[in-house]
Amino acid sequence: MEQKIKGIIFDMDGVITDTSEYHYTAWKLLASKIDIYIDRDVNENLKGISRMASLDVILKHGGRENDFSEAEKLVLATTKNKYYVEMISRFTPDNLLDGVELLLKELKSLGIKIGIASASKSAGKLIELLGITQLIDYVVDPTTVPGKPAPDIFLKAAEGLELEPSQCIGVEDARAGIEAIKKAGMYSVGIGDKAVLTEANVVYKEPKDIKLKTLMF
Repeated sequence: MEQKIKGIIFDMDGVITDTSEYHYTAWKLLASKIDIYIDRDVNENLKGISRMASLDVILKHGGRENDFSEAEKLVLATTKNKYYVEMISRFTPDNLLDGVELLLKELKSLGIKIGIASASKSAGKLIELLGITQLIDYVVDPTTVPGKPAPDIFLKAAEGLELEPSQCIGVEDARAGIEAIKKAGMYSVGIGDKAVLTEANVVYKEPKDIKLKTLMF
């Protein structure tokens, strides 16, 4: 019987590498500049969504959602990204999450196409720093599609891989991402806590725990 799954589409942060702490630190620094305090509970609501959507969450949390023009908000978001890019500029292949390189190489050996559907505009740079450029077939530009939980970024990835959504698996660590995968009509794999990623078809604690034999149905 012909293998149904021909592509796997990964989120970046928390799935391929762990940049969540750097995002949190950068947002916390930016928020402090405008007299807003954020903690890890607030940060949970930023996972998987775009930079501008994250800024809106922070401004609302601080009661300042009406204090900035769109142009000023863009400057704030750009400043946060500057902090973040400086932090990740020293990444190397050692920053790949445990088991990811082996997983990607195994997928390539099986002829499975690999896509990246990250809300981060820095995904392309990260792929280069992590030394996995040759293993990735397509990276979605998040500026060209609506953000998660809309399904567009996963649909765009499937299109870039020249596959039907039903031929793809999506891998995410955030609730918004799992929702996007399911809306796209793909089988959803969660990375993290089952109690949080309740809508995923299957959840693994870490990427290294993924069992390809159970997914290649």
